[in-house]
Amino acid sequence: MSAGAPRVTESIEPGRDGLRRLDATVVGRVQGVGFRYWVLERARALRLSGWVANQQDGSVRCVVEGPEPLLRRLLTNLAEGPAMSRVDSVAELWSAPTGEFSGFRIRSLGHGGD
Repeated sequence: MSAGAPRVTESIEPGRDGLRRLDATVVGRVQGVGFRYWVLERARALRLSGWVANQQDGSVRCVVEGPEPLLRRLLTNLAEGPAMSRVDSVAELWSAPTGEFSGFRIRSLGHGGD
């Protein structure tokens, strides 16, 4: 992420089991550079559940659930991005998990949510 790039954060307390949900939108040169597959590998390595998708506005959205320390590690990865990308900003929305996901996957372009 470039110096001074904005990070927008909203937060809600974690669930009783210490799990949280992170909804992150990454803006920059993040489509056409393998960003979703790069996120998929990292999320699966961290054993997080959720999805990542390209958005019609050129951003990438990632909704993921798991232990907060692992989510924060993924968030750091999102802010850095793969070699061919350029991350200008990451907007974060934290909330309690829903438990609706099993595994982590890539969703099709412009998915309207969950």
